[in-house]
Amino acid sequence: MVRSSQQLHPHREPAPTRAAATVLLLRDTPAGLEVLMTRRSPTASFAPNAYVFPGGRIDEADTAARRIATRRRTQSRVQLTQAIAAIRESFEELGVLLAHHADGTPVTAAEIADMDRSTADTTVAFAEQCAARGLLLSTDKVYTFAHWITDRDLPKRFDVPFLVARMPEGQTPSADETEQFEPIWVRPADALARHAEGRFFIIFPTVRTLQRLATYGNVDAVLGACAQRDEGEGPLWTSCPRGGFLKGEEQRYMEDESPYGELALVCPDGQMLHALDWQSEQPVELLKNVRRLTAPNPSAMTGPGTNSYIVGDAATGFVVIDPGPNDFDHIGRLWKATQGDIRMIVCTHSHADHSPGAAPLAALCKVRPPILGLPSAPTSRPTARFTPDRALADQEHLVLKGADGTDLRNNIAHTLRVIHTPGHAANHLCLVLEEDGLLFSGDHILNGSTTVVDPPDGDMTAYLDSLDALDAACAAGDVAFILPAHGYVLGEARTAIAYLKKHRLKREAKIAGVMRRLPEGTADEWLPLAYDDVPPRMWPVAARSLAAHVERLQTLQRQAAP
Repeated sequence: MVRSSQQLHPHREPAPTRAAATVLLLRDTPAGLEVLMTRRSPTASFAPNAYVFPGGRIDEADTAARRIATRRRTQSRVQLTQAIAAIRESFEELGVLLAHHADGTPVTAAEIADMDRSTADTTVAFAEQCAARGLLLSTDKVYTFAHWITDRDLPKRFDVPFLVARMPEGQTPSADETEQFEPIWVRPADALARHAEGRFFIIFPTVRTLQRLATYGNVDAVLGACAQRDEGEGPLWTSCPRGGFLKGEEQRYMEDESPYGELALVCPDGQMLHALDWQSEQPVELLKNVRRLTAPNPSAMTGPGTNSYIVGDAATGFVVIDPGPNDFDHIGRLWKATQGDIRMIVCTHSHADHSPGAAPLAALCKVRPPILGLPSAPTSRPTARFTPDRALADQEHLVLKGADGTDLRNNIAHTLRVIHTPGHAANHLCLVLEEDGLLFSGDHILNGSTTVVDPPDGDMTAYLDSLDALDAACAAGDVAFILPAHGYVLGEARTAIAYLKKHRLKREAKIAGVMRRLPEGTADEWLPLAYDDVPPRMWPVAARSLAAHVERLQTLQRQAAP
């Protein structure tokens, strides 16, 4: 867990959330699936003039309406209350009522017209009106599609399920002209296109919900996905977005998007303060004791460039992790950022975009720091030869000390623990900053792509075993964040590792299936079938990892033979 003393910004407690519910009313048309949306009042305190789905706060009294609500066996009491609130709000705002009589006949438009919508915001009044007409709420036909929690930086926040239901036949939406205006049926893709053109203002959760909704062909497909979720009934996703700046403009991200983990590390309370632009001119502060300087070597293989990390502070001096390529300007910027007070240079492995900058950087320092890492193996490519001043032992600790030689481990400690992680390269290692629960993963774990495992120096079995070692280290050391050599910081470290291993094994199973179908085939024949979900331009790179998987599968087959 990151020490509060190392956070860049003073903590600010996010505003509390209020319980609410909204419902996506859906219908099928010859042109495709449509959803009912409406425009909020220009004077609304939250998202004025935005096109939204009908909904509002959940009142404590909503539970009183359970006596007239119908419930399916798999529907929880919480879901039932949420559905009641959403039905009440859709009636109040748009005059749409999801209800039926005890014999199953639906409520008629004439019955709805006879009801008083102006008092529907009082739940008891709404329930009494329904009961007086012998109506039961069709809450059993309402399903949970998504769960949104308003971003932590906003002053008004809600905890709201986005529910889905089929629009009742024979009813026509009519806005209350107080809270909601201009009800409109729209295909999700059309709403998104109009929004992109600036003609249809929608807020971030609505955008993401419409993007997901657009992948379904009809109402049954949406309801079926909600009803038949593998984990049982519940939202298809839950998100509390985070925001940062990109090209000077606010951008928001969900948990599965690459900048999310970095925003969680730098601004855990959700403040909108961090710039996400990739640049190589100056270090990016992640914590008071951790900065990232990205080398100017962007490519298909390196992403935005190789990340060099600077760990430490003025009192302890600095460790530079992965000084990067031998780039004059990049090395000069690393020296300037540390004022030359570099105590150690550590290379996670010997590839050409990681280690060549070590010797020239060390030479710039008044007191030459040791270059640490693991020597390259005989299997390494000629461009990846590397001999450190000293080889690091597995589980060794590298401790920064004060200028007077005082050991600061019990004061302002910066302790890096070495973990040998062969796989991507035979001499690969990772580092854990123990006091703050950070894993510097080199190329073993990346953000936005999977690393190449290229035999003979790369080994897939070793790679997978190293993932297990890193998972154990994260569990034992309360490691929450991964700082990769390429891409933004990753959050939820153990989840990221588990996903990566699952992805690798899924790919391996696909390769094994292709090999069984074409037992006499060659790697060139297996490649387009095993990597048919990868752009062909990337197949030459994928061929390296294919070779590593094939080598592993053949080894496992030999070991299993009697």
